[in-house]
Amino acid sequence: MGYPSAAEIPLLATGSRYLNWGLLLDHIPHLKEHFAALGIPADASDWLCGVWGAFQFYDDLADGDEITRADVDRELWSGMVTMPSNPFFMARCQTLLPVLALQILKWQASDHAERNGAADARSYVWRAGFYDIVLMVAHLCGGADAAKSRAVLSLYGETLAEYLEEFPNA
Repeated sequence: MGYPSAAEIPLLATGSRYLNWGLLLDHIPHLKEHFAALGIPADASDWLCGVWGAFQFYDDLADGDEITRADVDRELWSGMVTMPSNPFFMARCQTLLPVLALQILKWQASDHAERNGAADARSYVWRAGFYDIVLMVAHLCGGADAAKSRAVLSLYGETLAEYLEEFPNA
């Protein structure tokens, strides 16, 4: 018996920006469409969606948003089994881990700025570092031309103005 795939286990926790599971889960097909347009294969797309879900989960945890036991169980399985056993990740983990580590550091720095009333365009860019991971995956799958595609820019789901509205004291 094999482990469940990313498609078989919902990866995402509730988020204050997305309000409920349904909206979060609705976002996954949209992401996958964009990834497919960039020439990113299914295994890589599944891994990226897992990373996106993990960042949503940990952001909710850090913000004190409601997280259920089922959310914890899903993220535990995803982070410890599904994502590390993903064939795309397994074949390229030496390249992907430093990029993933950099994104975590950027998210932490952005979060620190936000919690200290210093949210600005720089923290917005660092918060959106997930797209650095998407660029690397696009590059690994299709070369530099795929990574330079303007389609990656269309993945941004939040404008700078919307981001700054969340931090009125910044």
